[in-house]
Amino acid sequence: MRANLRDDLKTALKTRDRIAITALRSALAAIENAEAVAVDPPPPGAPEHNEHFAGSTTGLGAADVERRLLTEADLLSIVEKEMRERSVAAQEYERLGRDDHAERLRAEAEVLSRYLEPTV
Repeated sequence: MRANLRDDLKTALKTRDRIAITALRSALAAIENAEAVAVDPPPPGAPEHNEHFAGSTTGLGAADVERRLLTEADLLSIVEKEMRERSVAAQEYERLGRDDHAERLRAEAEVLSRYLEPTV
């Protein structure tokens, strides 16, 4: 799914489809965020970590952490959540009389809904 999202983003960029660009970038960012490993805060009273801290490493890749691996079900869930958030926000904008924003959010939700439909 991620490859499809990226390929479709490239196409949207080429065709300057602002609705699709916004929706696809948001979905890809949500996926990237979900892959991030949570960082535990330092315990209270712990010294500040910097390049002078004993045992620290420096250089390219010194702070790299392997990212979480997401399943296809995880990806579907993330895209579905992004779509649902847009639909709920669209209803709120419509309630407030902001039909222009509501329409844009519904169009973005429609773009994302294509990735939730089973492929034949």
